[in-house]
Amino acid sequence: MRLSRLTSIIALTVLSLTAVQAQAQAAALPDPVACSGCWKPALQTSWQWQLKSVPSAPFLDVQMYDIDGFNTGSALVKSLHDTKAGRKVVCYISAGSYENWRPDAAQFPASVLGKNLDGWEGERWLDIRQYGGTLGTIMKSRLDMCKAKGFDAVEPDNVDGYTNKTGFPLKAEDQLAYNTWLANEAHKRGLSVALKNDNAQIPKLLPYFDFALNEQCFEFSECTTADNGDYGYDQFVKAGKAVFEVEYNLSTSKFCSKANSLNFNSLKKKLELDATPRTPCRGT
Repeated sequence: MRLSRLTSIIALTVLSLTAVQAQAQAAALPDPVACSGCWKPALQTSWQWQLKSVPSAPFLDVQMYDIDGFNTGSALVKSLHDTKAGRKVVCYISAGSYENWRPDAAQFPASVLGKNLDGWEGERWLDIRQYGGTLGTIMKSRLDMCKAKGFDAVEPDNVDGYTNKTGFPLKAEDQLAYNTWLANEAHKRGLSVALKNDNAQIPKLLPYFDFALNEQCFEFSECTTADNGDYGYDQFVKAGKAVFEVEYNLSTSKFCSKANSLNFNSLKKKLELDATPRTPCRGT
């Protein structure tokens, strides 16, 4: 009896250790890919975020434009570069959702398509765990597109699916694996990369991303480590990496002074993200 029980305990212990080792291996992240030639935005960088429409001249006197990668041609990227010395242009793509209006929509296999994104017609969450197959090939092609058009950086959107009802049992480690893979693939192409939202994973993702872009962290009181306990955009600033932030519902009197004190580049915009309205907290 005692020997049998001891054997069972040993067996359970071995299984437990094996499970722990498997979890550790699953949680292991790749080394960040260095990108010495990549553009790194200064902590204070004026910018425009315009996704609904394509910018047209006269352009705003800002140091950075963040615009839709598919809808923008290389000629416009060049024009944005040429009309202001040092201006950089960021390529917006969705890396975590399928959009049925994109020219590569037919390439997505049915197995990666999940639930609809609330409020966004024609858009569905992706099973990011499948990035080792066709999904990864599609995303690498999108990054190639950004590079070929002359963009300086990329903003991969919807990279926090694990916190949403996607239709897939996504876990935090799945998101970390995908996001670090995206950042490394961007760096391989000489593109700097922004961490879009995914606030809770900032401590682990900070070494991989060159700057951050957040929506509504002041409205939801989640901007800083003091707000959250162990993560916050102040960690980006402390690391010398710029933070770009947008509020949709708050008046500027409710967040601009806080944003400026934290050295965030904050704007007041409408959710549609057209050219206007646009109210910067500082400068242009």
